[in-house]
Amino acid sequence: MRIFMDTANIDDIRRGAALGVVDGVTTNPTLVAKEGVQYRDRIMEICEVVDGPISAECISMEYEPLVEEARRVASWHPNVVVKIPMSEVGLRAIKTVSAEGIRVNTTLVFSANQALLAAKAGAAFVSPFIGRLNDAGHDGMEVIREIVSVFDTFNLPTQVLSASIRNPRDVTEAALAGSHVATLPPAVLFAMVNHPLTDKGIEIFLNDAKKYSPV
Repeated sequence: MRIFMDTANIDDIRRGAALGVVDGVTTNPTLVAKEGVQYRDRIMEICEVVDGPISAECISMEYEPLVEEARRVASWHPNVVVKIPMSEVGLRAIKTVSAEGIRVNTTLVFSANQALLAAKAGAAFVSPFIGRLNDAGHDGMEVIREIVSVFDTFNLPTQVLSASIRNPRDVTEAALAGSHVATLPPAVLFAMVNHPLTDKGIEIFLNDAKKYSPV
């Protein structure tokens, strides 16, 4: 399973990229707004740090403006993947721009049916929101399993990108469910590195090492 970072904070992205485990980044206007920078400028900065899919979200709600926005955003860098929300207008735009070779990440997916429609329209990724599904009383991981099963059954090339991940256990469960990608907030990614038994083991090793003279 590939790991993306879900953030627009360039320092966190550099820290994550230095670990050698970050395959891409997902962003949205809200995340960029928190950084106080121009959207395109931050996307370009991210593309310099991570050589992988960088999702940048479109905000137009009408078909023609959405298609034009998707084309403009995709032109920023070869690694940019345009995020288009799931809707009738979104599906029409996905069909149009994907046929032009623009990669699309269909966001705000909450069911296997929505994911299937996005895949048929040509999306490269679909992003089911696990945490928000759980908040609404649904089983987010079951939705991931359903989508993966449908895509596998019909050999669809679209990848499942698990989003709205809240904790390290979500990452494990997404991987077990067969998700192709999980996008993680920085706090979750860095929490995955640590374990109290690892910390305890290092402490024991260091204490034992003090008993011996350096070679």
